[in-house]
Amino acid sequence: MSGDDGAGEGTEAADLTHTDESGEAQMVDVGDKPDTARRAVARGVIRLRPETVDAVRDNAVDKGDVLATARIGAIQAVKHTWETIPMCHQIPVTNVDTDFSLGDDAIELTVAVETTGKTGCEMEALEGTTTGLNVVWDMVKSAEKDADGEYPETGIESVEVVEKTKRPL
Repeated sequence: MSGDDGAGEGTEAADLTHTDESGEAQMVDVGDKPDTARRAVARGVIRLRPETVDAVRDNAVDKGDVLATARIGAIQAVKHTWETIPMCHQIPVTNVDTDFSLGDDAIELTVAVETTGKTGCEMEALEGTTTGLNVVWDMVKSAEKDADGEYPETGIESVEVVEKTKRPL
């Protein structure tokens, strides 16, 4: 299911499961839920060598504009979340905002997703964040590899939902 499971909305928790009585996987039926305006924000960090962050900042990476490419990847991931997360509902994404913050040895990506519908958009925000960070890694991997082809200083971490809101229409 995408986003909000409806808990706390008068629905019994036992009714909100991804398995039926026999243990078979099933998508949660959200058909009776009212449409609401929803927003979720996720954030994550990719640790990189300081010289790699400088190259990204200066748009001096051989593969091209890292942040522009990662932004497109993040947005595409948001739009296709329902295809990669089992039991996730396809939702009408109404807006996606991406924000990159470059530190000395890391790049932080924040992805905000908005929708109007019956279920939330946390999974979309998380997918956008992780894919955007994966795109950064892909774009800079040649600069991050050591002599053995390993990535001792590179890592994606602290991916989390930092905001979730909904309001009646």
